[in-house]
Amino acid sequence: MQNVTEMALDLIPMGTEEKDWQRERGNSKELPEGITSRQVYADIVHIAWPALVELTLTQIASMVDMMMIGRLGSWALAGVGLTTQPKFLLMTAFIAMNVGTTALVARYKGAGEKEKAEKVFQQAMTFTLITSLIASVLGYLFAEKLILFMGAQDEQSLNAGVVYLRIQMAGFVFMALTTTVTAALRGVGNSKVAMIYNLAANIVNVILNYLLIYGNLGFPRLEVAGASLATIIGQGVAFVWAMKYVLGKKEYIYFRINKELIPDWTVLKTIFAIGVPAMVEQLVMRTGLIIYTKTVAGLGTVPYATHQVCMNVLALSFMTGQALAVSATTLVGQSLGRKRSDMAEHYSRRSQHIGLVLAVLIAIVFAVCNEEIMMLYSSESPIIEQGARILLLVAVAQPFQVSQFILAGALRGAGDTRSIAVYTFLTILILRPALAMLLIHYTDLGLIGAWIALVLDQLVRTALVVGRYRSGKWKYIKLESL
Repeated sequence: MQNVTEMALDLIPMGTEEKDWQRERGNSKELPEGITSRQVYADIVHIAWPALVELTLTQIASMVDMMMIGRLGSWALAGVGLTTQPKFLLMTAFIAMNVGTTALVARYKGAGEKEKAEKVFQQAMTFTLITSLIASVLGYLFAEKLILFMGAQDEQSLNAGVVYLRIQMAGFVFMALTTTVTAALRGVGNSKVAMIYNLAANIVNVILNYLLIYGNLGFPRLEVAGASLATIIGQGVAFVWAMKYVLGKKEYIYFRINKELIPDWTVLKTIFAIGVPAMVEQLVMRTGLIIYTKTVAGLGTVPYATHQVCMNVLALSFMTGQALAVSATTLVGQSLGRKRSDMAEHYSRRSQHIGLVLAVLIAIVFAVCNEEIMMLYSSESPIIEQGARILLLVAVAQPFQVSQFILAGALRGAGDTRSIAVYTFLTILILRPALAMLLIHYTDLGLIGAWIALVLDQLVRTALVVGRYRSGKWKYIKLESL
């Protein structure tokens, strides 16, 4: 399905040199004749709102998990929190390749090359299946070692983390394949389907949380294990729904169980050209976050439980930036596929306008309702009081955070994943852990010091991403052709 601006741009012959159009208009910052700012905003919102609903509901389900788990005690919060970074580390390979999948499907969609978009999708599914199977086995076998490595402070937290992580690994493959379907659908600009199947998954997850964590309505009381089971059953529902959709032939791309599932190194090499730098970025980021998390975990169970709650709230604030980044990735990729870098800039700029307005509103909520938000997770006074102070720092970071997400999404849509990997290395792997160690061990700031380090990391990374985007080099990146 074409968006409004794509239909208008169909009046412009494919392959026409953009510089000629810029010369005719006299100002590359002006929209092409026949296209209004309202149409551009409509295209952005068309993709962003389902992605926002999907991401927000997924995060809300995660927050409900944490709230329900939090009622079991700080040991449960800490134990489940210790599984987050190992799980994401195991997801690194296919998450990174999903970046390449979205960018390439968007580029081929913009260029009108449907067969190439389908080839990318088929090969991405093959890669995800293989890597997620390997990761799930490793995660199950080494669950205890991973939780110990993350800094479990007591036996109760360790046991909770091991149980939670092992159950997660049982449903890992289905979750992984669903994310690849989502990546491909976003590339063609269809974010509504992902919203629907993730909504279904979240509803199942929350209902089963209620039944299995505390043993309501005659169900067994499984506590942390119940929360993990609820999550993977919900993910299974999303997988079945997603596959049912892409196995049909109505979508721009669809999944075929045939010889194309055999690894094709020509196609995979094209995906890797974008995905490998993205994988390096993910590995660097996860390594940095593990170092950061271990540093915070050393403060003790209650401070770490507070940290985990605040990270959970912070993740919710990511949703607007990430949804608009999905839109920016798709629209920038499609625009460059049509050889219209001017439209890529218009989409990026207006995505930022929307993001900044939403960021200010979120910042106000965090600043005004900080204590009330923390009380949703815990009734323990130390957690509420310190968490409320941390949320004030989170509020300050909002405008910078949203700009970083959106422009990074635009760069990824152009295939410029190397620069993002470099910036991640400099900030998350070096700057944030170093500042956290310094402020925790050599000042009296404790957990607050760790969060000051996080906010400074966000500010520096935003400056780097904005600088790269404004250089304009991303507009001239050539992707390998199939």
